[in-house]
Amino acid sequence: MLRVARTLADLDDPDATLADLLKPENKAKLQAILTYHVISGKVLAKDVVGLKTAKTVQGSDIDITVKDGAVMVDGAKVTATDLIGLNGVIHVIDTVIMP
Repeated sequence: MLRVARTLADLDDPDATLADLLKPENKAKLQAILTYHVISGKVLAKDVVGLKTAKTVQGSDIDITVKDGAVMVDGAKVTATDLIGLNGVIHVIDTVIMP
């Protein structure tokens, strides 16, 4: 499972955003954002560069491009790749992507 990791720190007011997303009435919105950062299956960096899109667990496609030698996911730059965890592979991006 590919997990594109990033914190909420890039948002304008991360504390207020997180507090709002953690409200019970916003559970679906938070779930959509989190699952938009997950791709099912084991996808390593060598596999990603050959893709144009990928279907997220949330259900939407993300766009994958290579620009000036850097891999971009929905406009976010991939800054670290192939961090192997017990439950998947993590690729770090430089911004939060939204469904």
